[in-house]
Amino acid sequence: MKELLERRLLWVGGKGGVGKTTIAASMAVLAARRGKRVLVVSTDPAHSLGDVFDRELGDTPRRLLPNLDAMEIDPDREVEAHLARVIAQMRRFAAPEMMGELERQMQLTRQSPGVQEAALLERLSRLITDRDVDHDLIIFDTAPTGHTLRLLTLPEAMAAWTDGLLAHNRKSEELGKVLSHLTPKRGQDIDTPFDDPQEDPLSDLDARTRDVAETLIERRRLFHRARRRIENANETSFLFVMTPERLPILETTRAVAALEAAHIPVAGTLVNRVIPEDADGEFLRARREQEAGYLARIDDELGHLPRPRLPWLPSDVQGLETLESLADLLEARGF
Repeated sequence: MKELLERRLLWVGGKGGVGKTTIAASMAVLAARRGKRVLVVSTDPAHSLGDVFDRELGDTPRRLLPNLDAMEIDPDREVEAHLARVIAQMRRFAAPEMMGELERQMQLTRQSPGVQEAALLERLSRLITDRDVDHDLIIFDTAPTGHTLRLLTLPEAMAAWTDGLLAHNRKSEELGKVLSHLTPKRGQDIDTPFDDPQEDPLSDLDARTRDVAETLIERRRLFHRARRRIENANETSFLFVMTPERLPILETTRAVAALEAAHIPVAGTLVNRVIPEDADGEFLRARREQEAGYLARIDDELGHLPRPRLPWLPSDVQGLETLESLADLLEARGF
């Protein structure tokens, strides 16, 4: 599992409450200790990364240790920024008398399904694709599994939405030409329909139509670049954190299958909070017997992946000193 910290992007996910934030933070400490310039990012609306580090975190990176920065992305703030960009774009094309109603409609979208995920994806995509960012490794402390799967599969949904939008709004042969260039070309060995260097799909368009089309195409390019990075096993790994209990096993098994089907590289699962062998008492003995069955089930259902285990600790994990100790445990288990 040492190769996890050699990647460019590491996603740490799993069911809520299994300790993924603690694992993401301790892995960041371990990587920074090895000389990596690390940024650990929380995308979970219910932020706890700052609580684990026992530091106040915000929307911009804060230095916590030499080589280690951390930040918590605020999804509501991302929605506001996203809507502000859309409204600014509309001002360039809409008649002045229409802007009042258009702005009212845009404000109503704040609580629409998918708006937060779309805004968050755009922010993450820029982090993922920015080659100038001053970090060797970005660790994402993600929201619970279902949210993560929506986040990682949203580029396809956004691409389909963009195609539909263009299809239903083309009012001229010129815009129809743009739509034809947004369709993958048969027989051409290119990654996306936007990568063909021989053609300019926006040539011969009037300035206004060209500006709208360029905005849509550039957003799709961003999502496609991010998705290719996520799919690249040389750059990206996904680590699931789970506990030896029924519901986390069920959810993790389904999530691993879904990510593998989507060609997302899953590096392994970390089984957290395993009852230590030296824990005594009748209650813990009974729990250990039940836990043994769950551990066997994990081995059976996820046997194709590495499955290191961490013991259940006697106290909560909070603060850099405790995270350093947890980093030692991770290192002892091959990370």
